[in-house]
Amino acid sequence: MRRLPRPRTLRARLTAGLVVLLALSCAAVGLAAVIELNGFLTGRLDQQLREVGPRFPASLEHRVQPSDHDGDEHGDTRRQSTGTFGARLVGGTVTNAAVVRSGSDTTGLRAPLSAADAHTLAAVAVDGRGHGVRLSSLGEYRLMAVEGADGDVLITGLPLEPVEAAVHRLELVSAVVFGAALTVTGVAGALWVRRPLRPLSRVAATATQVSELPLASGEVTLPPRVPEADPRSEVGQVGAAFNRMLGHVENALTKRQASEERLRRFAADASHELRTPVASVRGHAELALLHPGPVPPEVSRALERIAAESARMGEMVDDLLLLARLDAGRPLERLPVDVTRLVLDAVTDARATGPGHHWRMELPEEPVKVTGDGHRLHQLLANLLANARLHTPPGTKVTVSLETEADVVVLAVHDDGPGVPESVRPGVFERFTRADHRRRPEHQGGGAGLGLSIVAAVAEAHEGSVGLTSGPGSTTFTVRLPVRATGPGERPDQ
Repeated sequence: MRRLPRPRTLRARLTAGLVVLLALSCAAVGLAAVIELNGFLTGRLDQQLREVGPRFPASLEHRVQPSDHDGDEHGDTRRQSTGTFGARLVGGTVTNAAVVRSGSDTTGLRAPLSAADAHTLAAVAVDGRGHGVRLSSLGEYRLMAVEGADGDVLITGLPLEPVEAAVHRLELVSAVVFGAALTVTGVAGALWVRRPLRPLSRVAATATQVSELPLASGEVTLPPRVPEADPRSEVGQVGAAFNRMLGHVENALTKRQASEERLRRFAADASHELRTPVASVRGHAELALLHPGPVPPEVSRALERIAAESARMGEMVDDLLLLARLDAGRPLERLPVDVTRLVLDAVTDARATGPGHHWRMELPEEPVKVTGDGHRLHQLLANLLANARLHTPPGTKVTVSLETEADVVVLAVHDDGPGVPESVRPGVFERFTRADHRRRPEHQGGGAGLGLSIVAAVAEAHEGSVGLTSGPGSTTFTVRLPVRATGPGERPDQ
């Protein structure tokens, strides 16, 4: 059998518990009433049998004269109620048996009594007490057996049908009344439970709103607090604790936002201020290398290193400044961009800088276009290709594929290199995350770990996303960009 579904909400459980308890109480009361009524009516039958006594079965031994208008040829039926049964047994054998059909009419039952009925009558204890038996010819009867004057056994019985009818009627009435009471109680209980649990529903609704807020980043405005309830109740205590928790969360978010704002301003200001001295150092180093006079080899190598590191530092400063601008929500250009052309240009550049790799493209026949900032999207793709070039050994095959799914452009960069270490994958798009060159042990250079974070930031600024699937011999970076992205304050239909 299939199990009934369990109520899930607290209100449903409380209502179901109330109805179940009431049902058990009603069942106990109904059962007690039925047992008591059955016992009471059966006791009345026993008392009636004692009052009637053995006169009727005793009269079956001697026929009454027909002149006696109070009797007939079968027995004395004076003052006998309809259905009264009488039987005389001698030596355990039924010699006479009769039942009053209506008033003064009796019908002998010697022939209709079956052997099982005779055995049942013989088994009735001769103790002057009532015993319930079933006779196949008559049904349920209450019998009382006493010893006769001639050593015989006289059995008097009354039908149990009135008792059973009264008990069944009580059962029916109890079922109807208790069923109606359970229905009314269930409806009223649900309404009654709903009111005290209403504050808890508000807590759940507010918690749902908080769970849907982007708490991980940006300035967040928490929803209004739940109304205060009676602090002496459990629901009121939950609401008060929830409000205090929201206050702590809002305070922590405010402090975090302020700290992030300060950090962004510092990164932007520092990057902006560092661009000039870094460019100056690089310029002076290159100027010194152009000096026409003889320069010692050691000094020349030092100047070359200064120029190279200055260039590398300049790129890092530019990356930090770009991330600071993206974090601050600076609007990007919103122009049609041919992504197919971006892939062609980026792969051409990658072939020039990484001739030891095998570069492939899988492009659709028709150009794929999106709305966005072409320069930033080119930087996104260039960073992905540089990542594949720097962290895979020569001979690695790198495949750039482009396709359109509904209103989303899917750009994937796949390589068959050694894969991204599992320990690095969870934070691969975070800033300053480096793989310790484990994808390419012989690589000695490398950046500051900002390339993939710029990829994620540019994709997010275009309302897209970037993902990674990696394993030994297969690594794929997948970028999804909407065909029509909306900028700050811009409607999708503009």
